[in-house]
Amino acid sequence: MSTGWITNAVFHRHDTGPSHPERAARLAAIETRIETCGLADEIERLEAPPIDPARLATVHDPRYVARVEAAIARGARVLDEGDTHVSADSWRAALCAAGGAITAVERVMSGRWKNAFVAARPPGHHAERDEAMGFCLFNNVALAAHHLRHTLGLERVAILDWDVHHGNGTQHLFEDDPSVYFASLHQWPLYPGTGAASERGIGAGEGATLNAPQPPRAGDREWLDALERVVLPAIEAFRPQFLLISAGFDAHARDPLAQTELSTEAYGRMTELVIELAQRTCEGRIVSLLEGGYDLVALAECAEVHIGALSSARSVQRPSRPRVDDDRRKEE
Repeated sequence: MSTGWITNAVFHRHDTGPSHPERAARLAAIETRIETCGLADEIERLEAPPIDPARLATVHDPRYVARVEAAIARGARVLDEGDTHVSADSWRAALCAAGGAITAVERVMSGRWKNAFVAARPPGHHAERDEAMGFCLFNNVALAAHHLRHTLGLERVAILDWDVHHGNGTQHLFEDDPSVYFASLHQWPLYPGTGAASERGIGAGEGATLNAPQPPRAGDREWLDALERVVLPAIEAFRPQFLLISAGFDAHARDPLAQTELSTEAYGRMTELVIELAQRTCEGRIVSLLEGGYDLVALAECAEVHIGALSSARSVQRPSRPRVDDDRRKEE
């Protein structure tokens, strides 16, 4: 089985303006690097399809979805908090980002891919149920987790978020759900101000949220220690059947939006550790989704070592499953 790569040309047309850090040049830098380093020949590419807008309501307020569509249609350039910029193509880009996440988990679950990377924008982990924020419109990783649980029938899904900014939207969407484990490594204090270690979930979901905040200037030793000693053992104890990664690369020392000092090599090692965990717990099933990362050189380097590790991972023998599209045809 190969590693899947999902993207779409429309992601380049999500125009946030010339000075915005979440810009199309991010994807171009990753794509160029994957081509020049030879990884492009080792992965299988697929165009991200748009999701049916009605399916966004599985995690978002339908009124919010309608509001975003209407705002973009009338030419709005900024949504909600003011840091999330949009353009005429942003609605379709957001639908394709969500659709790419859904497609990736379906193909990994069906056995067509051993794992996958979704190179999409806009990113998603800050998007709340009814609010755009932190450059995010819709929560792609949350939509993928919901799809795995409620359409593909898994009982336990884990989300590991290692973006340097806490994934507030993802945490809030699942904090009362014991079937989705959310674990986050991030700098604290930092935007968006959530993600204290005391935030462990609420109600039935108490204990299914784990935050491992790291101080400014923390580097490889601190992050890898927290990952190996705290985060991964907790995820393994949860026994996930699928592992999603909110893969931000903005904890790199070169990144302009934070003060964390990870090396490129640290991202390669983190990926290897997560792969080892997935092979022990969920037959190697991983889908990684691009979140942050704003220094173009660091972003390209980190994406290379991350995707390279996914591609090099050994395939795990899995029980045969009907393909998702075959399942749907039977239902019809």
